[in-house]
Amino acid sequence: MPSLEASSARSAALAHLADHARADALPPHLRTCQCRERGCCWHPRHRGCAGPVLLALTRDRSGRTWRLADTCAACTAATSHTAIVPDTLCSPHPTSASARARRPQTDDEHRQQVREMLTYLASALPRVTSPAARLLAMQCALRASRHGCARLPAGLLRGMRLHRRPEVWQELTHSGWLHLPDPRAANLQVRLLDHAVLDQAPTPRARKRAAHWALQPSPCAPTAVAAPAERLTALALAAHATATTPAPELATLAHLCGHSPQQTGELLDRLVARRALSAWSHHRETDEVHWRPASPPPGAA
Repeated sequence: MPSLEASSARSAALAHLADHARADALPPHLRTCQCRERGCCWHPRHRGCAGPVLLALTRDRSGRTWRLADTCAACTAATSHTAIVPDTLCSPHPTSASARARRPQTDDEHRQQVREMLTYLASALPRVTSPAARLLAMQCALRASRHGCARLPAGLLRGMRLHRRPEVWQELTHSGWLHLPDPRAANLQVRLLDHAVLDQAPTPRARKRAAHWALQPSPCAPTAVAAPAERLTALALAAHATATTPAPELATLAHLCGHSPQQTGELLDRLVARRALSAWSHHRETDEVHWRPASPPPGAA
């Protein structure tokens, strides 16, 4: 590969290695978790393998080496400096957007897209990135066109309580993730610099619906006055709320949100206080987080 600036190395390496993945792709039924085959030595101890097998890119030794491997969702989330390679990057014959099915997506499909995007952002953004910047990056990435451009109306930013917050945009700009938009524009036009988000699956319309779901993630949407750190934690929790997805580990939630496990526990307590959750518990033996959504108010449909 040619020499790269540090800010673009991760995304360029992802796209480059995906070319190799196309040439040596295995049928889905033959893909297994390569991390498990090596005794799960690529990450700290966790509950065990679970979830679908994904193609994961890991940056190791401060970017001097890169690893592209099939790993299960649980191992992917537990491995530091790891991003999911989107299916469309690896498909030998990418399907055009117009040819893809236009059936309505379910909440579980929205959760999967948000879960994968949280995993990607946990690797693509610096660890010190604030919760507000991570929430904003989520919206930009899911709303981005095939050319990496996203339009964020002022009403959307007001609803996120991020209108006229130039410092949040500057965080993402300083990390080399996007171009700083004109803050005077009524509808901000954003251009992403990360190659990994330029060819996403599924269609832009479906990803935009996932972006809308991420604003009020059921079944634990926090109130509008919740702090960005609380909203990000609730989003990560709701993204795991499917019948087929195992309970998330505390370390995984912390990794996806850029927090420490102790901070994550405190934020879950705040969500209970705000009645976004009715209760939560941490099983120390497995590190699993179990929780219950808040009961609807009397008379609610």
